[in-house]
Amino acid sequence: MKTPILGSAYVTRSVNAADNRCVNLFPEIVPEGGKEPAFLQRAPGLTRLATLGAGPIRGMWTFGDYGYVVSGQTLFQVDNNWNAVAKGIVVGTGPVSMADNGTQLFIAANPQGYIYNVQTNVFQQISDPDFPGAVTVGYLDGYFVFNEPNSQKIWVTQLLDGTSVDPLDFASAEGNPDNVVAIFVDHREVWVYGTNSTEVWYNAGLLDFPLARIQGAYNELGCAAPYSIAKMDNQIYWLGKDARGQGMVFRAAGYMGQRISTHAIEWQLQEYPDLSDAVGYTYQQDGHSFYVLNFPTANTTWVFDVATGAWHERASFENGQFNRHRGNSQMFFNATNVIGDYQNGKIYKFDLEVYADDGQPQKWLRSWRALPTGANNLTRTIQHAMQLDCETGVGLNGLASPETIYLLTEAGEYLTTEDGDFLIADDVAYVQGADPRAMLRWSDDGGHTWSNEHWKSMGQIGRYGYRTIWRRLGATMKIRDRVYELSGTDPVRIYIMGAELILSGTRA
Repeated sequence: MKTPILGSAYVTRSVNAADNRCVNLFPEIVPEGGKEPAFLQRAPGLTRLATLGAGPIRGMWTFGDYGYVVSGQTLFQVDNNWNAVAKGIVVGTGPVSMADNGTQLFIAANPQGYIYNVQTNVFQQISDPDFPGAVTVGYLDGYFVFNEPNSQKIWVTQLLDGTSVDPLDFASAEGNPDNVVAIFVDHREVWVYGTNSTEVWYNAGLLDFPLARIQGAYNELGCAAPYSIAKMDNQIYWLGKDARGQGMVFRAAGYMGQRISTHAIEWQLQEYPDLSDAVGYTYQQDGHSFYVLNFPTANTTWVFDVATGAWHERASFENGQFNRHRGNSQMFFNATNVIGDYQNGKIYKFDLEVYADDGQPQKWLRSWRALPTGANNLTRTIQHAMQLDCETGVGLNGLASPETIYLLTEAGEYLTTEDGDFLIADDVAYVQGADPRAMLRWSDDGGHTWSNEHWKSMGQIGRYGYRTIWRRLGATMKIRDRVYELSGTDPVRIYIMGAELILSGTRA
């Protein structure tokens, strides 16, 4: 029988109900002519492009022929060869918001604001005494639009001049008495996000303050995190909050919010100690449009794929543990999806042909129930074997150097040695990934406790007909509800089409 390995992340409050993790893997639908209706593929790795200062990367923006990156407290201008020049000091440690008007780059650093003029090469802090500070900024019809910290006010600068602010060029979002969290400009309209409400403004060309509310474009749904807002596929995405609670993820449907998070995702979010520091960005690759939502306090990253409507986790892997993904912000520059690191000054390329994160292991993981939904009649089963339907023969080419720490024995097990001192002369040492391994373990109590890992090869290079099979998987015990977990760290391509499980039933 086919065991339902394909799917997305869905782990409920009770793992006995659903325990489907999907880390650094995402599904792709095969519309016709495929072996299966879908498959799982590995998330892109990270290839380093440059290191800009000490970091972290607080924000990025593409403007003209250059990319602009705020790393630590420095604004860098990056050229097509990934060379960087420092342009000025941006005070603060948190995320920044950026926009340009074709000549000037506005950096909102909450509360400070900065302007870099590309024509004069002048970087300056906004010193106009009427400038009240800015949390987020956007561009509309020659104006920079921004929201004042801890207030209901939105402002515009002078036309085509971000350094100058008229003391009367503001208005208040008063549809609800909540403070404005952030603004976001989309399709020449300004979305004004409060803590419990959202309203949309447009350029009405008025004399005193040019913006006016769009009648009927009001929603009693606010935003929980100002830097969670991002645009993709002509829609806006954000982490929601209102007078009744928080922790749902929305995208704009007209002027309303359409819920895209699942109950499983929402339960996870409700458990996090702080949602206000969430940072979101979007990117497109191979026709998949991804909304990436980082939760720094919770050390977790969730990703929504518009193509499938499915969620998965992205994670770095350090000291044997999953942590939030290294990506903190994104820009598309130099025909490259550029990602900035949340811990240091490194910027990376999202690379589907690289299976590690800047040389560090990238672990992928999938957990799923052995039996399809509704098929478990709570009788004991003996599970004889499982064959993974995947692309095999993906191993790397090359024997190990003396520095390699993996030893492959005749029994097919990896042993570790110290200082590259191989003690067993008859064994063959390989670079990691020369004979890539998949690791399987299982739980017979619905996902509460787990077996040891059982490693099997996915085939050395060119062995495309290799079969990855686990045998003698034993009988289901306890509550007779087996969950499998498959994972790997070898730097090789991963494409999983399914898995075939051979089992037989016994007495109740």
